[in-house]
Amino acid sequence: MIQSMTGFGKHVIQLPTKKITIELKSLNSKNLDLNARIPSAYRDKELELRKTIASALVRGKIDFGLYMEITGDETPSKINEGVVKQYIKQLKQVADGDDLRLLEMAIRLPDALKTDREDIDVTEYDAIKEALKEALKEINAFRSEEGKVLEKDFLERVKTLQALLELVKKMDPERNATIRERLEKAVADLKTEVDANRFEQELIYYLEKYDITEEKVRLDNHLEYFTTTLNSKDSNGKKLGFISQEIGREINTIGSKANYAPMQQLVVQMKDELEKIKEQMLNVL
Repeated sequence: MIQSMTGFGKHVIQLPTKKITIELKSLNSKNLDLNARIPSAYRDKELELRKTIASALVRGKIDFGLYMEITGDETPSKINEGVVKQYIKQLKQVADGDDLRLLEMAIRLPDALKTDREDIDVTEYDAIKEALKEALKEINAFRSEEGKVLEKDFLERVKTLQALLELVKKMDPERNATIRERLEKAVADLKTEVDANRFEQELIYYLEKYDITEEKVRLDNHLEYFTTTLNSKDSNGKKLGFISQEIGREINTIGSKANYAPMQQLVVQMKDELEKIKEQMLNVL
C-alpha cells in the first residue's frame, strides 16, 4: 500500500507548569529534508529527535516544531539585579530622572535579564518523546489516507493504459496490412519490372522493422508489474517511478514504429495517461 509524502500531525501535552506542542508537516521531496524549530533548552536532544522522525517518515520535506508555553509560576528569565543596579547608578551620572524611569531604561540594556539553563527533567523528556510518537502516528495515518486516493487514481489510469494497449493489439493486423499495401503501391507506381522474390524479401525486412510484438508484450508486463508493486506491503515511490520510465520507453517505441495514424492517436492517449501518473508519482513515498 502506497503512502503520500503529504501529511500533518500534532500532539499537545500539559505538564504541571508547561504546555508543550509538537507539530509535524510534510511535503514531497526526493530525499529527507528535515527542518526543526526547537527551543534552546531542548537543543541537546535535537539529534535524537531527528533520528526518531527520520526513521518514521523516511522521505519528504519535513517541518518539525516543538513549542513550549509556560503555564505555571516559573519564568524562563530572571532580573539580573546586580547589573540593573549598576546601570541605574551610571544613568544617574549622565541624566536626571526618577528611579522608576531609570529602571525602565536599565531593564532594556544588555544582560539586564538572565536565563538559567537547566537540564531537561527526565519525566518531561519522556513525555515529549511520547508526544512525538503520537504526532508521528497521526502524520503517518494522514499519509496513508492520501495514499489511498493516489492508489485509486493510479489503478484507474493503469486500467485505461491496458485498455488502450488492447486496442493497439487489435489494430496491429490492420496496420501491417496497410503498411504492406502502401509499399506495394509505391513499387507499382515506379512502373518498372522488379524481382518478385527480392521484393518479398525486402517487404518482410521492412515489416519486421515496424513489428511491435516485443513492445506490446513488454508493455503488458510493465503494467502488470506496476499494479503488483502498487499493491505490495511497503510503499516504494522510487520503484514505481522506475517502472513508469520503462512503460514510457515502450509506449514511445510503439509510437515511433507505428507508421499508422490511428495507432499513433492511441499512443498519444497513452502518453497523456502516463504523464498524469508521473505527476502524481512525485508525491508517493
